[in-house]
Amino acid sequence: MENTNPIAVITGAGSGIGRASSLKLAKNGAKVVLVDYNKEAGEETLKLVQEQGGEGIFVQANVAKSEDVQYYVNEAMKTYGRIDVFFNNAGIIQPFSMLADTEEAEFDRIMSVNVKGVFLGLKYVLKVMESQGGGTIINTASTAGIRSEHSAGVYSASKHAVIGLTKSAALEYVKKGIRVNAICPGGVKTALTDSVPVTMQQTGYVPEEVSVMRMGRFAQPDEIAGMVAFLASDESSYMTGSIVLVDGGLTL
Repeated sequence: MENTNPIAVITGAGSGIGRASSLKLAKNGAKVVLVDYNKEAGEETLKLVQEQGGEGIFVQANVAKSEDVQYYVNEAMKTYGRIDVFFNNAGIIQPFSMLADTEEAEFDRIMSVNVKGVFLGLKYVLKVMESQGGGTIINTASTAGIRSEHSAGVYSASKHAVIGLTKSAALEYVKKGIRVNAICPGGVKTALTDSVPVTMQQTGYVPEEVSVMRMGRFAQPDEIAGMVAFLASDESSYMTGSIVLVDGGLTL
């Protein structure tokens, strides 16, 4: 974030890593545009930003819909006139399921948010950043984008795709002053991951391989937000196309 008060757009800002990163970026001086499908959660994040002395707006949007993505980009431009940082973060997980048992509708649901949502964000924000002469983008991938995860094949495929999009965008826009990197969290204590044990209990299905947290715990969202803030800042000015593991050694 080269400007004193950069403009940062964060998707999935209503909870987890998105909320923690929104608060961190705002604390560091950014004016934030908070995007989430859940209106109540997004407005709560905005309230927390304002309580710590920050400035921002909330925009309700479905990241998988082109018109909604254009809407949040337009709202950011209408309010602040530029986008310096884009945390392309919104994503969902799948219930554990063997590939052959995964419903086609579930495949479409995961791909729509995790891949199409990231693609659409890149599509419209890259145009803004190119026209203004630069910017920095952070996509949220996963350790599941680095290796396979048992009984989460569609989710894993979606996060491999995010890494592919990250590298392609970094390569295409490196000469235009735009840096594009991705973070790969491992287990993070969020509402999404809290649902995993519930899913196993409801389905009666436990994967053959369950990830072992080598530090003996999940990460806190704030620990991931620190890396997001670093990649958003000019402290990471020589990084683009980097796929950054923040996983507590999970992939060792």
